[in-house]
Amino acid sequence: MSVASFHSSSSMRSMTVATAHKAITECVADARSDTLEVQEKALQNLVSITQVSPLYRNLLAQVDGAIPILIALSKSSSSSIQSLSLSILFNLSLNHDMKRLLASMETIYHLNALISLGSPETVKLSSSLICSLAMLDKNKAKFGVAGTIRLLVRALSVPSVLGAHHILCSLAELGQFHGNCTVAVRSGAIPVLISVVESTGVEDLAGTALTVLGLLARFEEGLRALMKTDCIVNSMVNVLKGRCMLSKEGATEILLRLFDESDSCLRDALSMPEFLGVVADLSVRGSAKARERAALLMNKVMNSDVDAYSNAVSVYSQWY
Repeated sequence: MSVASFHSSSSMRSMTVATAHKAITECVADARSDTLEVQEKALQNLVSITQVSPLYRNLLAQVDGAIPILIALSKSSSSSIQSLSLSILFNLSLNHDMKRLLASMETIYHLNALISLGSPETVKLSSSLICSLAMLDKNKAKFGVAGTIRLLVRALSVPSVLGAHHILCSLAELGQFHGNCTVAVRSGAIPVLISVVESTGVEDLAGTALTVLGLLARFEEGLRALMKTDCIVNSMVNVLKGRCMLSKEGATEILLRLFDESDSCLRDALSMPEFLGVVADLSVRGSAKARERAALLMNKVMNSDVDAYSNAVSVYSQWY
């Protein structure tokens, strides 16, 4: 098979298993070469072929020594070799049965080092690989133990970090495990995430940051930290006034948890003239999840001290 044909998806899909196995084996052999150009071409071909099919990923994993070689090359001093190797490892991780195999503690510590010291490109690729590996529940705790969460939080705290979306997605996946939420809170994640919500001009970043905050708020330590955050209610109401529906869904979830925990948070919200209007509007024009949460917020207002919050009744009645 010619090198050019590797870059044609239709050609790769039409390969027989025997042909694919032979081509992959040859690429792995070339990846061992001492010549940089030969290595790069072999890895580029493997990136292309592992994007196509779970079968081809399995064929690569079955080649003797392939995964150790790729992990070793991801430590290369050549940025292109390093990036290509990480891309192949990410493609392999898309196969569910490889997630445990790839998530050795040695590999996790290596990914930690790349998060801390790598280039913007390697930070993005490493974060993506962490996110993919963490989708296997049994891997989540390993990253917490290895200190990955603390390093992700630290990386996210850098202003305008280029891999912010990838880092946030990793935190969102790792935050599905309770113990990791505790680690994140103690690593200072909440002020860092609030900063992302308030400062970013990229709405999907704010939305993902709010998703992570919602995960942290499920547990007492995270919720307490949120309640201690200056102007937290004001920040969440400002999110409701924005355009991003994912952000609004996250903000309503956080407000619900704050109101459940503290009447003072509800009073803070009701002291803002725009609060009831934006919630009422969201309960009609939001996504299904946002409408549901907005309705719950309205019910909390209605079930509070009506004399103190009589304005809430009048606004609520205009919408229902």
